[in-house]
Amino acid sequence: MDAFNSLINAQSKEYAKNRTEMLTLVDRLHQLRDRARLLSERRRDVFEKRGQLLPRERIARLLDPGLPFLELFGLANYLVEEPDRDKSVPGASTLAGIGFVSGVRCMIYAYDGGINAGASTAKSGEKLRRCLDIARLLKLPFLQLVESAGANLMKYNVSGWAWGGGGFRRLAQLSAAGIPVFTILHGPSTAGGAYYPGLSDYVIAVRGRGRASLGGAALVRAATGEVADEEELAGALMHAEVSGLVEYLADDDAHAIATLRELVGKLDWNKHCTLSAPDEYKLPRYSPDELAGVVPVDYRKAYDVREVLARLTDDSGFTEFKSRYGVTVVCSYAKIMGHACGIIGNNGPIDPKGATKAAQFLQLCDQAQMPVIFLNNITGYMVGRDYEQGGMVKHGAKMIQAVANIRVPKITLYIGASFGAGNYGMAGLGYDPDFLFAWPNARTGVMGGEQAAITMDQVTRQSAERRGVAVDEQLLAKQKADLIAHYEAQEDAFFTSGQMLDMGVIDPRDSRRVLGFALQTCAEARHRAVQPNSFGVARM
Repeated sequence: MDAFNSLINAQSKEYAKNRTEMLTLVDRLHQLRDRARLLSERRRDVFEKRGQLLPRERIARLLDPGLPFLELFGLANYLVEEPDRDKSVPGASTLAGIGFVSGVRCMIYAYDGGINAGASTAKSGEKLRRCLDIARLLKLPFLQLVESAGANLMKYNVSGWAWGGGGFRRLAQLSAAGIPVFTILHGPSTAGGAYYPGLSDYVIAVRGRGRASLGGAALVRAATGEVADEEELAGALMHAEVSGLVEYLADDDAHAIATLRELVGKLDWNKHCTLSAPDEYKLPRYSPDELAGVVPVDYRKAYDVREVLARLTDDSGFTEFKSRYGVTVVCSYAKIMGHACGIIGNNGPIDPKGATKAAQFLQLCDQAQMPVIFLNNITGYMVGRDYEQGGMVKHGAKMIQAVANIRVPKITLYIGASFGAGNYGMAGLGYDPDFLFAWPNARTGVMGGEQAAITMDQVTRQSAERRGVAVDEQLLAKQKADLIAHYEAQEDAFFTSGQMLDMGVIDPRDSRRVLGFALQTCAEARHRAVQPNSFGVARM
């Protein structure tokens, strides 16, 4: 790999300004994450009186100590149901991520019973479905820790119910694909939620706490007039001895988690993976910690994306592809934590040459079976007469074709702007990247608010001129201000992550670790054999 000589001066005022502004956003990210944790923590006394562990404690006991855990969709539902940025609670009352259990890389999904008793939010179902899709794509055993009051009947939404069935379909398909599903019933799982254990391969239930039934005692009485005892109707002991829904009965949360760790360990799951550990690799010469000061928070300020590469790649080395052609698109071969990959970054809008170069580079990466990382700081494809005559549409479509059809893993990181068709060409959400994360300074949307406002200003003026009427400058100024506010409110990373338009917002300084973890996860999936069947779990 070619050596790179950084031009960044970590003592400069510009670097200090960038770092201060970025770390302010990082602090905001941590405050949002803590909001859900602190809200759940308020229920500690209730959990302890019931002899239970808090949801985060359950996950901590489940995971292998000292090994990485990659949280997914941690800001889901932020600003979706509660528009107040100071009150909205992120996370969708659930916790999800990829981590190691008894040496096995697993998808973990836990309901946070400390927040509204684990009742579903507007984004809870989508978060579950997305995690199930990732588990199937990456061949990860699915471990769910269930304690949920189910849907909030006071906020019933018919589309939420209709789409909710997709979670159950995915559980069935995951099992049929040869990927095991494990469930711990820490508490109630009622109505549709009863199918979480019903569609699992292995079910562990906590005696006296775990429950599953299509109708709780209140619903049964309302529907049939029958007065039923909760334990006889839905209890863990009944399901272990009578219905057969439960395979393993646990005395408490800790016992249930220990049982799950033992079951996962006995699968011998890793024997089906032929991937060898990567060769020893060198750390970057330039510290990833400097990423907080390398990139300006304002995407309109230019910088060299190579400075980012130098703080992500092994030994800060990378080999550029066609470095003198289509120079606003930087295509490079590199290694991250020993994993070979292609990396595409932006040093300005994409022109016809840049699109052509990127399309060729993507095809070569696909040919070499090499994952591609997309570092998004893109305001779009170039516009104007010369670019249109130069085939911008044709060449941009060529790049989008390549992004859509390459068969290798795609890992996308929004590190600045990601607007318009540039988002598509750089493997945005609509192109199903295997992983998609954002820095807290990232901005995504059809275009920036100012561009939208200027466009509509010109449209309004042209319309008035055609009709021969005077422009109301005061009204036009208000339209511009309102439009900018409308766009900017939807483009910041915290809002878009709440809408689940990425898999999470990360600290820029963690980027190398996150990318390395993602590359390793994708590599394992491609080297793992599974044993599909035609039916999924079949409970007797």
